[in-house]
Amino acid sequence: MVSRTYIFNVGNFAFLFAIFVVGEGRIKGFGRFYDWQKPVSDDQWFIQKLDHFNGADGRVWKQRYFVNDAFYKMGGPVFLMIGGEGPANPAWMQHGTWLTYAEKLGAICFMLEHRFYGKSHPTDDLSTENLRFLSSRQALADLAHFRTVMAETQGLVNRKWVAFGGSYPGSLAAWFRLKYPHLVHASVATSAPIHATVNFPEYLEVVGHSLASENTDCPLLVKKASDILIEQLSDPANYDNITKDFNLCSKLEIQTETDSAYFLETLAGNFMDVVQYNEDNRGFEGVVGTNITIKVLCGVMADTSLGDPYARYAAVARLMMDTFSMKCVDVSFNKNLRDMTNTSWDGPAAGGGRQWVYQTCTEFGFYQSTDSPNQPFAGFPLEYHVKQCADFYNITAEQLAASVVETNEYYGSYDIHSDRIVFPNGSIDPWHALGITQDIGADLPAVFIKGTAHCANMYPANSKDPLQLTLARDHIFLHLQQWLKQ
Repeated sequence: MVSRTYIFNVGNFAFLFAIFVVGEGRIKGFGRFYDWQKPVSDDQWFIQKLDHFNGADGRVWKQRYFVNDAFYKMGGPVFLMIGGEGPANPAWMQHGTWLTYAEKLGAICFMLEHRFYGKSHPTDDLSTENLRFLSSRQALADLAHFRTVMAETQGLVNRKWVAFGGSYPGSLAAWFRLKYPHLVHASVATSAPIHATVNFPEYLEVVGHSLASENTDCPLLVKKASDILIEQLSDPANYDNITKDFNLCSKLEIQTETDSAYFLETLAGNFMDVVQYNEDNRGFEGVVGTNITIKVLCGVMADTSLGDPYARYAAVARLMMDTFSMKCVDVSFNKNLRDMTNTSWDGPAAGGGRQWVYQTCTEFGFYQSTDSPNQPFAGFPLEYHVKQCADFYNITAEQLAASVVETNEYYGSYDIHSDRIVFPNGSIDPWHALGITQDIGADLPAVFIKGTAHCANMYPANSKDPLQLTLARDHIFLHLQQWLKQ
């Protein structure tokens, strides 16, 4: 029997939100489905400290990691792939651009799963009390301790270590080099949002621009559909038809603004997810739905034979359901609330949803609101996102805002004082709005890739890849080659 795991989206990261080993990002939406039937690398376990910042706490736990030494040549570098807000996928130990680099440079490759995700369970459950041990700072300390011990036990003390990560793990890769420069020689921080912000309406602005890059009418049609839908929601007499049109699992009930926002965000997630992962080469991960692209969605929205823009919006929802073999769409916020407050490791949100939203509430924000007029959606403002921090973890808006300020103070936001970090980003990817898209300096270069989406440079090369993506991968390699000589 094939087991499929639903993974929420990196930031709403996340978020997403679909999640994979190098991180992704959205908190809600249909997400992605992964087929874990075929393991390609054996799980290995590292004894890790629970709290790196309290010497009086001697508790430890087992953290999962993977190794590929097929390309290692004596004296070669060490590559460390950083896990993100979901289970670490061992398929990355056999696929991906980083292995192409490893083969050329004779590197040994490690991948470390992020604490509290996948099989790396530091605590008995996911209670809010236990989640206090989940943070980017603890994750960086995990990386530091892992790197130190593995270097000593595997004869890699004098080797140069290079960190790799995409999305939230891309941020970790940059921050690892920033905070532990004596341990990591260089970093590739792909699609890394390095500025924390509570409100992130720019995400949807980029979604609109990316849709327009395919068809200038596309975001206008989406906006028209969204406006019609909101108007329909104002009259409960329309709920039966809406339930049927969007094939909801139960009759639509809108009793609060949160109910409405959750429904509207779920439908908008169809477009958000597709834009973020547009035309990626992720088949090796067992991902379903890579055939659904911006071109496909805009084609549906432009098809007048389907009816008005509202009907075409519903057709997009049905297309996504068919693609993911979903019988219906559950848009009940009350059910989501029950799922997200279930603290068991067997709970429906334990695949990453409860953990990642906690990190957004305590470190990053990243809430993809409709507060900007320059985007095609409506109905899920910042207040809706912030309220969930209180609903799920009893974290107030004031605590959230203070945490985001503290994150930027600690890491420096865009003001990065380091070297040997390369920042690849794609112009279609909404996360580039919080990333580095222009060179900070000669040793802090940006690689801005026109026409590509989230983490595109990390995936295996494909004959259909645009020239600019191929050149970007080569450019990143040249930086690594040069830095490893230093």
